[in-house]
Amino acid sequence: MQKNKSFDNITSSVLKILSILVVGYITFKIKIIIGYVIIAAILTLLSRPIVNFLTKKFKLKTTLASILAIFLMIIVISGIISLLIPLILEQGKNLSLLNVNAFQERINNLYIEFETYLNEYNFNIDKSIFNIDSLTKKSVEAIPLLLNSVGSILGSITIGILSILFITFFLLKDGDYFEKIFVSLFPTTLKKRIQRSLLEIKSLLSKYFLGLLFQITVLFTLYTIILLIFGVKDAVVIAFLCAILNLIPYIGPLIGIVLMSFLTMTSYLGNDFSSVIIPKTVYVIVGYIIAQLIDNFFSQPYIFSSSLKSHPLEIFLIILTGGILFGISGMILAIPFYTVIKVFVKVFFSDKSIIKKLTKKH
Repeated sequence: MQKNKSFDNITSSVLKILSILVVGYITFKIKIIIGYVIIAAILTLLSRPIVNFLTKKFKLKTTLASILAIFLMIIVISGIISLLIPLILEQGKNLSLLNVNAFQERINNLYIEFETYLNEYNFNIDKSIFNIDSLTKKSVEAIPLLLNSVGSILGSITIGILSILFITFFLLKDGDYFEKIFVSLFPTTLKKRIQRSLLEIKSLLSKYFLGLLFQITVLFTLYTIILLIFGVKDAVVIAFLCAILNLIPYIGPLIGIVLMSFLTMTSYLGNDFSSVIIPKTVYVIVGYIIAQLIDNFFSQPYIFSSSLKSHPLEIFLIILTGGILFGISGMILAIPFYTVIKVFVKVFFSDKSIIKKLTKKH
């Protein structure tokens, strides 16, 4: 009898492990689809206020309001694409195989001018450590390969965008239906708690993502003004790319300042290095830092105070953990996922003293 119990326990453990492995394998195989659903869910949270406004103010049916919201998304996406395509086409011409040598020469000239400028102040670069010829040759040789793959990349992006919009439409149209199905999976005693959790999650995440949208818009406006003041080419596109990079916590702004500095310097190639390129780049960097300070002291406190209700150290550790486990995407999605977990823990274990301390507003 004892042997049978031991055998049953072992069998049960093996089946549980196999189940976990199978679920993990399936999740890994459909990770792209999961990514589409996550992005669609975020777009749904951002678009929900529009749908609610159209249904309440103009008495439109949910289906029509959802279609109009999707149409608005398509306009926004088309606007972004129309903004980026001219730059891509222009860079494609500049970085084509016929212009590789010219491009490498421009980078070499920039390096030589930079080296000459530093030598004037008795600051020498160790060429054994930083070999610009080898670096630019390897980097530039990879450009044609990258350009050849643009077609397939654009095809994948198109499929991804269409899939996300399709999923978003049904989440907007039938969100309440899917929510009821999800709640029905739980016992009757837990349904009210689940509904309360979902309501709070939707509220917090909507505030968070709308806050992020506000943050990116403010930074994009500030960057554009700065770059236009100093006459940097493709100012709007550069500002947009650097603003989007701020979605990556901590690392994004650092990448943004490097990207903006480099593109500013290349924008002024052909001008005197010490009297034009360096001063203009420094001015742009100062402007970038001012924009980041405005973001840190105004935009971010607004976003985090109204949605996260978490200590700054708590947020930092969560983002760091997400980055270590899942890379850049983990850093971006760490806070939303943590918010979801935090709400469920708060609702189901609110009687615990440690949970009260962790979930209270700071």
